[in-house]
Amino acid sequence: MSRDLLTVETGLPLAEVAAQMVAREVGAVLVLDGSALAGILTERDVLRAVARGIREDAVVSDWMTADPETIEPDETTDHAATLMMHGGFRHLPVVERGEVVGIVSIRDLMRLVLADSAPRGV
Repeated sequence: MSRDLLTVETGLPLAEVAAQMVAREVGAVLVLDGSALAGILTERDVLRAVARGIREDAVVSDWMTADPETIEPDETTDHAATLMMHGGFRHLPVVERGEVVGIVSIRDLMRLVLADSAPRGV
């Protein structure tokens, strides 16, 4: 889980947020309404916006996934992987008592799998 989060507000211009994603080298940003999770905006959402003819005045709320699936910090990585596989997404916000505390990516899960399967003593 990453705790170094890129968070944005719903009304920010989509192009500005896409530039922030590139600068931070992240595939998803968490969209907040105050301190509450309102949605998630991913690379796929930005690509969909471009493919459909993004308007110059497009904002995050136009393209984000509202009310995304979440997981709590004490949930297992198996549960996270199951949610991601069945939901068809690669980023899962981690929420504790209504507050965003992190995000799990498919890359995070793969690191665990590969660490567990790597040959020992090499």
